[in-house]
Amino acid sequence: MSSVPNDPSSLNAHDIFGYFTVAASVGVIYDWALTLGQEVELFWKRRQSLMSILYLSIRYVGIVYVILKMLINVPTISISNSLNYYVGVSFPNNLLAQYNNCYSCHVMYIILESTNEVVNVMLGVIMIARLNAMYRSRKVLVFLVVVFLAIRIGNSVLAAISMIHIPVAEEVVLSGTYICNIGYVKDTLLLYTITWTLSLALEVLFLFLAVKNAIKHLRELSRHSKRDIIGDCFTLLIKTHVSYFASFLVVSCFYVGFYSPSLSANPNSPKTQIYLGFAQIFQFAQLFVLGPRLILSIREHHAELLADSDAAIAMVPITFQGRVRVSTSSSA
Repeated sequence: MSSVPNDPSSLNAHDIFGYFTVAASVGVIYDWALTLGQEVELFWKRRQSLMSILYLSIRYVGIVYVILKMLINVPTISISNSLNYYVGVSFPNNLLAQYNNCYSCHVMYIILESTNEVVNVMLGVIMIARLNAMYRSRKVLVFLVVVFLAIRIGNSVLAAISMIHIPVAEEVVLSGTYICNIGYVKDTLLLYTITWTLSLALEVLFLFLAVKNAIKHLRELSRHSKRDIIGDCFTLLIKTHVSYFASFLVVSCFYVGFYSPSLSANPNSPKTQIYLGFAQIFQFAQLFVLGPRLILSIREHHAELLADSDAAIAMVPITFQGRVRVSTSSSA
């Protein structure tokens, strides 16, 4: 272990990242508080389904995740020596009993990265369910499942290899705070870049199929100069999907950019920590705000239809259920 006393630059950089962590975490918790009423009415008081379980899992795993990140990243919360890895995750001594090496920070890094992977898998299942509800085609479903499994399994293997081979460079002491620097070797950076690229390609495929199907249905409706509840539902599906994809695209660009030598070579610099702070804000929004809203928005829309019109009762919710037939005649 090397000691670098009273070097405020790196420590201040981690403090900066901690402020971004608080902002991102508060945003996730605030969104949960805003939607708690709808959650109770639309999920807790109704029969549980796969989508309900996925929604609640992502929502509450996200809350636990961001609270943990906030507690272990903010210096003012634990005023004691701490272990930190490259994105500023710190480990208070009262929680980890003052480890003399960086094993604990490596373990926590693996836990957090694994959680991200699990949440992304759940979001992928939601996307497949949405597309299946739109297409109602066994061939499309099989194609989506095969592609999804191939990419997610491949990414999981690459991520596991990357996490196992991440070298712990050294443990340093900055102004009484233990800093665990985790570095990246060239091959590891390449593996992470590949995983983000494959994930982005999968999201592009999902978006393409969703937009293609929605355009097809909206054109059919426009021929009859009619915008009914099905057309509104397809419009909502595309709006939420595009918002989610845009956030995923931003996060992917941030992290692929971080793996460039200019940033990853000096992860403790204030510039890099600010960069990662913005990346974390967008990632939290993508995973734990826009992700759950992929389900919540459709549930809300259907609930409004049921409240506004008795005719809407006849509508089979497009959200992950059976075929919806669109009437093209004004007569019943």
